[in-house]
Formats: sequence, structure tokens, C-alpha cells
Amino acid sequence: MPVGCKLTEVFRLFGLEMQYGPICSRVNNKVEGMNYQVFRNKDVEFLDMTYPSALRVYSRTLFFVLCKAVHDLYPNGSVVINTPVSNGYYCDLHLGDDVAKEEKEKVCSLIRKRMEEIIAAAYPIHRYEVLTEEAIDLFKKLGTHSKVQLLESLGKLYTIYYDIDGYVDYFYGTLLTNTSQLYLFGLDSYYDGLLLRIPSQRNLSVLGEVIRQDKMFEVFQEHHRRQRILGMSTLGEFNQAVQQGLAITMMNVSEALQEKKIAEIATQIAEKKSVRMVLIAGPSSSGKTTTCKRVSLQLVANGIKPVLISLDDYFVDRENTPRDETGDYDYESLYSLNLPLLNEHLHKLFAGEEIELPRYNFPMGKSEMSGRKLKLHENEVLVVEGIHALNPELTAHIPNELKFRIYASALTTLLLDTHNYIPTTDNRLLRRIIRDYKYRGVSAQETIRRWPSVRKGENKWIFPYQENADVMFNTAMLYELAVIKSQAEPILEQVPESCVEYAEAYRLRKFLRYITPIDGTCLPPTSILREFIGGSCFKY
Repeated sequence: MPVGCKLTEVFRLFGLEMQYGPICSRVNNKVEGMNYQVFRNKDVEFLDMTYPSALRVYSRTLFFVLCKAVHDLYPNGSVVINTPVSNGYYCDLHLGDDVAKEEKEKVCSLIRKRMEEIIAAAYPIHRYEVLTEEAIDLFKKLGTHSKVQLLESLGKLYTIYYDIDGYVDYFYGTLLTNTSQLYLFGLDSYYDGLLLRIPSQRNLSVLGEVIRQDKMFEVFQEHHRRQRILGMSTLGEFNQAVQQGLAITMMNVSEALQEKKIAEIATQIAEKKSVRMVLIAGPSSSGKTTTCKRVSLQLVANGIKPVLISLDDYFVDRENTPRDETGDYDYESLYSLNLPLLNEHLHKLFAGEEIELPRYNFPMGKSEMSGRKLKLHENEVLVVEGIHALNPELTAHIPNELKFRIYASALTTLLLDTHNYIPTTDNRLLRRIIRDYKYRGVSAQETIRRWPSVRKGENKWIFPYQENADVMFNTAMLYELAVIKSQAEPILEQVPESCVEYAEAYRLRKFLRYITPIDGTCLPPTSILREFIGGSCFKY
């Protein structure tokens, strides 16, 4: 290849074809945009929309086009890329008093049409790398305060920004090279804003199905409202607060708000006299185990004795475990549990009978009787925690009035800036990387390698049932990523550059550079974060 040619030219010269790409590339196991120039020997893998990295690039470019469309139609208006929900992204619109009386559907239609025009115009997306001082001056003149705050807090010498037909913006991560590459999107009116929809990961030729997630959306909105009151909506504002010595205050406020919510949940359970069983579910590294323990403490404070049952003890014998499409045992499957035995035991307990609990012998892969007898007494409730706890089939034969369901997940509500959200999955992945390394002897490379399989299991067995919850509880804290940073970075640095997992490790390290670190030694021993970084007073 000619020295200095871009990856778009490399792709063309090779005569390659991709139905849904190329979107971006892995260059020496780092994700780069297609405008990346090659000056020396490189290992290049072109990525299409089937890769999570490519889907992020596609979505990010859609955000850019949406922001330009809003700017073109409403020069004094603004948009905030707010919350991932309903197989899309919720966007807040602030269009000023002159359009306040317009119907939402009409506004949505106008913006959608303008986006289609921008895509059809096939505008090139230009990338500029300038001194950060120049970028700050540029965004000050444009009045984009959140970007100015973010860039001022980073201390970087150079900054990259992008341009579409004279409209400039800053984005975390690379973009497409031309607006015409956006082959499919949707824009619908959603609550008081918009839902920006992207292609389905299952079928890239259609949009992801709009699934109502009203409870999940309300949790996000509740936390965004709290953050606005605290003046802490974006990472730039957060970094400035840390640099002003307010870290301890933020930690204490975050922990107090969480404890208040847990106390409210326990009070709800106590007031619902029919409840005999509390079910707590959540995805990997959501902090559901600590949530379970803290809810149990608050139940005691309400005069209720919690009795904990582990679903792990109800695994079927290993040879009876379902297998996945690769032929491996699928321990994430609901049917890896002995559902008939579980429901039989629950019926007996609620009827006042005594049972003998099973115990699973993991080394042998066998279910055994433990010799531990259990009988449910008055003023006692069962507390069951596990990934399948909200699946109706788990407790299909137990009347609903006896159950109270809690869904726990780490829903990151802090934004990098108004056009760059922080994926909630990144928060959970970082938690899991630290926990696996410290307590399970698993490297960051192995945790990253397994993560797509974990996510696939969540999409199949957990997320479809999250709206069944009576209560949703956000286990993420405002200060969390700042504490995680110092522990995660050295672990991520151990991932060798020669493996494909390096791309994700590098991306996470790059993201963590945006965050001003906080010393976590002042965290209370009951903090959910202690489940991952250590120092908890609970036993796991």
C-alpha cells in the first residue's frame, strides 16, 4: 500500500466487500476510524456492524447527525443524548419558547426529515486534531459549556473534534467518514423527548424493536433529576467538583441516597402484609448480592426476619444441565435449575411445613441433601437472589401476592457531556474485571473474552423480565468510576497488545483517562462498591 494512505483506500485496493461495513478497523488491536493513515506495517482487521465497536461508531455518528439536524432547524435549541432505553437512545430536547407550543410529533417529523437530508447529501465527516486550548476556545464561542468543562478538566495537550458541513462537535471515540454510511435509523416521539433508534443486533437490516421500559426509564430520569439538583450532570462538572475538594461530600451524599432508597424498599415490603418472598435479580456485577444483604438488614429494622435461600443449591446434576449452541454446558439457562424441587419446597414452606435444603456439590457436579432443615415462621420472609429471580417460570406455582420483586442494576447516569453518554455496561464490566482479578484469579483478558457470552445470556435470561419488578434499584453511584479508576487501570494494562482483547482493554483505559480519581478508603464497609474493590463487612 502507498505510504500514508487511509484505511478507506486500503479497503478499496484489496477489493473487499462487506454488506454492513467497513465501519471501523482494529489496527494493531486498537479500534481506529476508516480515515486512519498507514505509514508503517500494521495488522488491520476491518469491522462491520456485527462488532460492538462498530455499532458504537455507527451510533455515535447518528448522534452527530441528530445534533446537526436540531441545530439546523432550531439554532437556539439543543439536544442531550441522555439514556439508553427501549433498544434506542432517549434524547432530551430544549428548543426554546418559540417552538414550545409545537406538537411533539411535528417536531420529531421535522428533525427526522432533516437527518434524512443530511444523510442523503453524503457529507464528508472531517476529523481535526488541534491544541486543546484551541478546541476550548472554539466550543466557548459555540456556547457548548459541557464540552468546555470536560476539556478543561482533562489536562490533555491535543483534542480531536469533527465537522459536518460547518457544524462542529466533540465525540468520545471515532466516527464514520461520510454521512451516507448511515443506512438505517429511526426517530420517534418518546415521553417529552425523542427515541433515536438503531439497527437491531439480531438483524442488521431492520430497526431494533421498541420495547416499553417505563420502570427502567423512570429510574434513569429520577437519578438525572437528582444530579441536576446537585449540579452534577456531566463528567466535566464532576471532575471540577473533585478538583475543588468535594469528593468526600459526593461519596457521602451518594451512599446516603442509596441507603434511603433501600430503606424505602424494605418499608414497602413490610407494609405489604401478604409478602412471604423477596426476589432480587440483576445482570452480572450489578451488586445484587450486597443489595440483598442491605435489604435484609433494613427488613430486620422493620421487624421482619429475612431467611436467605441460594438458587445455586438448586442446580440439576451436571449431566442434566442444558447445553448451548456450541455444545458447552449452559449454566446461565433457567433450566439448569431444578424448578420442580424449588417450587415444591416453596409450597411446603408457605404451608408451614419443614423442608430439607439441597446443597450443590460443585466439584462433583451433583445435587445432595444438606441436612439443613428449614421452616418458615411468622414474621419471616424468604429472600432469594439470582439472575433468574424475576423470571415468572422460576416461581410459576407461587401466587403473585406472596412475592415482591426487586431488579438491581448499575445504571450509570453521569454523562461525559451533553452529546456523549457513558454506557452502563462499561460500569459493570469494570466492576467485574476488578472482582475477577482480586477474588477469582481471573485476568482482565479472560474477563473481557467471556463478556460477550455473559451479555448474550443477560439478553436472553434477564433483561426480558426486568419490567416485572415491583421496584428497580440503581446500584451505581455518582462517584463510582472515580474510585474504580485507580484499581482498574493497572489490571487493564496487563492485557497484552498481541491479543484481540487488547482493543477493549485499551478503549476502557482511554475512557478512564477522562475521570479525576478519588481515594476509596473512606467508603463505608456496607457500600455496594466494596463487593468489587474489597473492604466489605459482608461475607460473600
